[in-house]
Amino acid sequence: MQAFRSEMPNHFNLPERIARLGELAYNLWWTWEKETQRLFEYIDPHLWEETYHNPIKFLRQAARARLNAVTHDKWYTEFYDHTLVLFDAYMAADTTWFRHNHPGLINNPIAYFSSEFGLHETLPIYAGGLGVLSGDHVKEASDLGLPFVAIGFLYTQGYFSQHITEDGWQEAHQVALKFEDLPVLPLLDEEDRPLTVSVELPGREVHARIWEVRVGRAPLYLLDTNVDGNSEADRLLTARLYSSDLDLRISQEVILGVGGVRALRMLGYNPSVWHMNEGHSAFLSLERCRERVAAGRAFADAVEEVRKATLFTTHTPVPAGNDEFPLWLMDKYFSHLWPELGLSREQFMDVARRSLSWGESFSMPVLALRMSAYANGVSELHGQVARKMWQFLYPAKRAEDVPITHITNGIHSGTWLARRMRELFNTYLPADWYECTDDPDIWEHVGGIPDEELWEVRKHLKRKLVAYMRERARDQWRHDGVHPVQVVAAGTLLDPYALTIGFARRFATYKRAGLVLSDVERILKLINQPNRPVQIIFAGKSHPADEPGKLLIQEVYRKVKQAENGGRLVFLEDYDMNIARYLVQGVDVWLNTPRRPNEASGTSGEKAALNGVLNFSILDGWWREGYNGQNGWAIGEDKDYDDHALQDKEDAASLYATLENEIIPLYYDQRPGDKMPVKWVGMVKECLRTLAPRFSMKRMVKDYTQQLYLPVMQESEAAAAKK
Repeated sequence: MQAFRSEMPNHFNLPERIARLGELAYNLWWTWEKETQRLFEYIDPHLWEETYHNPIKFLRQAARARLNAVTHDKWYTEFYDHTLVLFDAYMAADTTWFRHNHPGLINNPIAYFSSEFGLHETLPIYAGGLGVLSGDHVKEASDLGLPFVAIGFLYTQGYFSQHITEDGWQEAHQVALKFEDLPVLPLLDEEDRPLTVSVELPGREVHARIWEVRVGRAPLYLLDTNVDGNSEADRLLTARLYSSDLDLRISQEVILGVGGVRALRMLGYNPSVWHMNEGHSAFLSLERCRERVAAGRAFADAVEEVRKATLFTTHTPVPAGNDEFPLWLMDKYFSHLWPELGLSREQFMDVARRSLSWGESFSMPVLALRMSAYANGVSELHGQVARKMWQFLYPAKRAEDVPITHITNGIHSGTWLARRMRELFNTYLPADWYECTDDPDIWEHVGGIPDEELWEVRKHLKRKLVAYMRERARDQWRHDGVHPVQVVAAGTLLDPYALTIGFARRFATYKRAGLVLSDVERILKLINQPNRPVQIIFAGKSHPADEPGKLLIQEVYRKVKQAENGGRLVFLEDYDMNIARYLVQGVDVWLNTPRRPNEASGTSGEKAALNGVLNFSILDGWWREGYNGQNGWAIGEDKDYDDHALQDKEDAASLYATLENEIIPLYYDQRPGDKMPVKWVGMVKECLRTLAPRFSMKRMVKDYTQQLYLPVMQESEAAAAKK
């Protein structure tokens, strides 16, 4: 272990009375304890919005006069003191769920590797659902008190900023991140030099700096190759997410897997559990084998030791979505390694060799599966798909016996729950409801919430969404010089009282964003019904290299721009976690139309459900488990298709029929005294009662702990006792 420390930059110059605002800004606890955000917003509401809810940037720019003023505001100083008491109690708690239930394992660290982490919009090192899930996982690990440490990348250019042209084409703009504006802390050695690790890449050694992000009680360490001593090309290795260039991609995965292991060793960690979230980090297993062979173990024994402490979560239900590297590229990057492992080239390649149509590959998911004692998919249906997909690795087993289980994804309640909904729950649910979000009995109390109060909160959240979109469109017109038609397409004509449907996610072709628009005449008739208007809000990015995905955005955007829809079809550009919060909290219906069974799980609908938004979705991923006939609507049937054209046709027919005959009438009818749709509110309560506990991140992380982490920890303890 190398001596190191993290140091919070002293660039705020805060009055002594509120000096700990800097400490709060550098711990992402504030992202889910939303009342804490009012400590910053109250100082200067306009600047808080202008800095995009970034407390570090905010404190650097806040006027000294405003900072001084709040130190004399009794309400503010009392609220400040109260918040710090809560923060200190959280950080010092010795009564967490994990410590209470498994006190003997508190010193057995769990190392969690992911290529992206979606923690907040101010730290744009995530591309989509995988990253947001990883961020939620770390937050809940903190809440539950797991001995948890995470490893990822600090991408120097983040993920791209999206602009949609007048013709609907996605343009990707890269923006270099300013680390001084981010909640990242440099790790320094005893001589105040940046702490770095190195990995071997072809013909050279590449160094990566280690940064720390404090996520409540859980540390997240991020690697960054933009350091002195690396070549210009190597400094860009961690610039962006998910490059389609194979050399760049394998380099990143070597840095994540091999460099991540070395970083943890340098920081003094000896994890009992190594959790690979998707296969991008699977090279970590080779590095851990190398360590053991260097200590005198045979390779076969090293593999068995590594397996016992490793688990793998797969998120990809289609073979094409997994990383596969041609053998010639493995020769280039790993020819130095197989002699160190005591293997020949062929023996090394056999560890993860796979034959594909274009030739033989070294498969990252094959490596991950062979090096893991446990593997899981992320929903019940995805578990079935994964077992069939990887059955060839277990030729003696039937598909149903392949050792891949499932743990269905969940969401971090504090991050995604609207403040007004939380206040409502505080009033009508038991006092400890937030600590027990996975307890179904807690949510039975939803029935006691007065219909009128629940409906008022739902209306408030939709008004807030519409106001946000209008202001955003106005800013685009003023500052970006967009065409007036694009201003309409951005939502300026939205009605805060009309039935509003949200569709927001990564624009990949299998997600079928255009399904709801497949019959233009029918959809125009639906959205323009007198006294029963319907609005549909689209948002999402496509990977810059995904041409079909970008064409899909263009197809949708061109329909959004048509005058015939009267501004009731909208596309929000540059989708991120901030826009996602507005949408999952503010729409009435959450639409999801993946081509089953390609949606491994999905979590956006879970976030919507927690806020009382009703789901309208294909029976795929999590919704296949959550739908009960009274808590939302299904599109199509619980079956698979071989004919995609037939599947699209039947799903579209089901979608339109359900909108026409069930959803729209239910929203606009049954209004005694024209006050509220009583039956709709009843469905909202059923949605909250049945879905909030089952799809919480608290339930998910407890499942990982009890089904996967604990067996690995206990086996590790038993093995150590024998030595």
